[in-house]
Amino acid sequence: MPSDDEVVRDLDTAECWERLKETSLGRLAIDVHGDVDIFPVNFYADGSTLLLRTAPGTKLLALTVHDQVAFETDANTADNAWSVVVKGRARQLELQAEIDEADRAPLTPWIPTLKFRYVRIEPDSITGRTFMRLPEPDRY
Repeated sequence: MPSDDEVVRDLDTAECWERLKETSLGRLAIDVHGDVDIFPVNFYADGSTLLLRTAPGTKLLALTVHDQVAFETDANTADNAWSVVVKGRARQLELQAEIDEADRAPLTPWIPTLKFRYVRIEPDSITGRTFMRLPEPDRY
């Protein structure tokens, strides 16, 4: 039976960025009118920030009022799972040079809707863990 340290292991920052680059769908937590709401979003991780595409609406409006966000993504297989959480500040890209650069990122909408507003999350912290998936140990 593996030890707890082997079953659950913290990821270092480089490993977190590697995991972020492996997937393109995550969850964005934002303060919306005093309540925390969670939005599924597609994203692109460039190694130091996260880039999102969105449309005008609740999410974008909330980000203009409360720029502090949390973002989570994860994956799992039959053998293991992992989760990465990014906490930081989100801002809508407004300068044309930033928008032009974002247009070149490999980021397409998750659903076929018009989403031409870009948001960049600049991390204050990034943490992650990986988990071995094994049968549950005996209780007694």
